[in-house]
Amino acid sequence: MTGPLILPLGGKTPKIHDSAFIAPGAVIVGDVEIGPEASIWYNCVVRGDINAIRIGARTNVQDGSVIHVESDYGDGGHPAIIGDDVLIGHMAIVHGCTLLDRAFVGMGAIVMDGCVIEGDAMLAAGAMLTPGKRLPSRQLWSGRPAKYMRDLTDAAIADMQRGVTGYVHERQDHAAALAAYFKES
Repeated sequence: MTGPLILPLGGKTPKIHDSAFIAPGAVIVGDVEIGPEASIWYNCVVRGDINAIRIGARTNVQDGSVIHVESDYGDGGHPAIIGDDVLIGHMAIVHGCTLLDRAFVGMGAIVMDGCVIEGDAMLAAGAMLTPGKRLPSRQLWSGRPAKYMRDLTDAAIADMQRGVTGYVHERQDHAAALAAYFKES
């Protein structure tokens, strides 16, 4: 087992906060910044090769997810801007969009260019948010293409925040287990 691949590209080197967890098998390329206590899990790809990616504090990008961007061909394109305390489920695709603080992207969901998911909003597992759509705060959207399903309760929003806290702790547990593993190897 090897550690993550952190690859400078085009004169840009990924900037990763010392307290962030980057799992083995993850690939982080180019113009990427990852904030404190964030976690990028096993086999994720975060590819800031043709535009910027910003990932905030305590945000988690779960196993097998892909974060990418739309190219800046002089019009600015669409970077991937991901705020603080964001949950991105396993095998999600987040492409050239903005996820505001406390947004939630379910497992296997797709968020396309120019989309915005507001804070305390949820894109359901397997959903696809088509280009340029905005998912308002406290709403759940589902389907392909994604459409409004219902408003989120205070309890659902609290569950999302417990998920963020859980991943902050999991980050520490995995980092310790990996340090022990590599020490013994």
